[in-house]
Amino acid sequence: MQGRSLVVAKSAADELEGRERALAMELVNGVLRWYWKLDFLLNQFLEKPLRNKEQDLKLLLLMALYELVELSTPDYAVVNEAVSASKSLGKQWAKGMINGVLRSFIRDQQACLIKMEANQEAYYSHPYWLISLLKKDWPEHWQKILQANNQRPPLWLRVNAMQNSTEAYKALLQEQGLSSSPHPYAQQALKLEQGVDVISLPGFTQGQVSVQDAGAQLAAHLLDAHKGQRVLDLCAAPGGKTCHVLELEPDLEIMVAVELEESRMTRVRENLQRLNLKAELIVADASDASWWDGKLFDRIMVDAPCSSTGVIRRHPDIKTLRREEDINSLAEVQQKILQQAWQMLAPGGKLLYVTCSVLCQENEAQVSKLLAMQKDAFELRLIDDEVDEQWGLACQYGRQLLPGDYDTDGFYFCCLSKSEIE
Repeated sequence: MQGRSLVVAKSAADELEGRERALAMELVNGVLRWYWKLDFLLNQFLEKPLRNKEQDLKLLLLMALYELVELSTPDYAVVNEAVSASKSLGKQWAKGMINGVLRSFIRDQQACLIKMEANQEAYYSHPYWLISLLKKDWPEHWQKILQANNQRPPLWLRVNAMQNSTEAYKALLQEQGLSSSPHPYAQQALKLEQGVDVISLPGFTQGQVSVQDAGAQLAAHLLDAHKGQRVLDLCAAPGGKTCHVLELEPDLEIMVAVELEESRMTRVRENLQRLNLKAELIVADASDASWWDGKLFDRIMVDAPCSSTGVIRRHPDIKTLRREEDINSLAEVQQKILQQAWQMLAPGGKLLYVTCSVLCQENEAQVSKLLAMQKDAFELRLIDDEVDEQWGLACQYGRQLLPGDYDTDGFYFCCLSKSEIE
């Protein structure tokens, strides 16, 4: 139930249009975001667990509970719609059960919510394994992370520095009645204060602006590519960071973007085309250097596949799809990619390791392993305390941007360099 059924429901919602699609996405994303809370509440009023073949009824009840708890839909309308929906599912026998469960919840809602506070999975609406890991990795911040994960994400834009300044594009938005605010550290970032169809944004089809979280926009600046350099972006899809690097420095010798699957590389290609940028695209396994021609790179970005635990508020299905055992497997892949990337880095070059994870095993632990195995590797500080403003949290290696910090998603960054040949 936690994985497949909700993902199928989300796919079905994508096929709708207009207000129906908006409501369907609100309900499905709401259930994904608050699954453990809603499941706890539902179980307080079911006389016995629903059978596997009745999971459609469970999803219907979860959506109804979401409306009752989180939305302003009148109680009677929620109950009537849920009962009516059971008929559409061909399960008229369930009308009485649905009516009874929902009306009992409406009557006893406050007492049930108070009872829920003693159950951490339900209260924070996260799987217990993830709560435990966050407590271990971030003993002073785990509650803040969990709370931020359950917030609705903002819409961040990246202004194309080749075409416009951030201030000038902000004025274009204002002319269309759209309010926006800048980010203190991501120089091309603007946060829209209201939702909008991105296609309607000024100059979107002409490449003046892209959608990208402000936290992710820090990567291109940290990589610091310069004119005439050879740059490699490993695990490049959907191409936001690749494009941002090229927008900041269009006169590279070459930008090479590597992605494992052709279907994902299509997104990179589409973004490059819209922005009128050029890169060499290679569909290959980043942990296997068989595609490489042996020419070293001055800059390498390893945007490693990870648990995505830093972007849960944007993709709430991560909580239902990810499993604790996935972390070890991902860590093995991350280290393989890092080790391969290191062989491709020129002496004096810079490697930026990036994840959208908040788990130490995927972040500073990976850097620690690389430094132990590669004696010519050393860390480059991301912040000069005497010059730069502080952003993120200092780790043993690198810095962690937590979800919600400056209203961004969660990202880990660490810059490494290779010793010059003596």
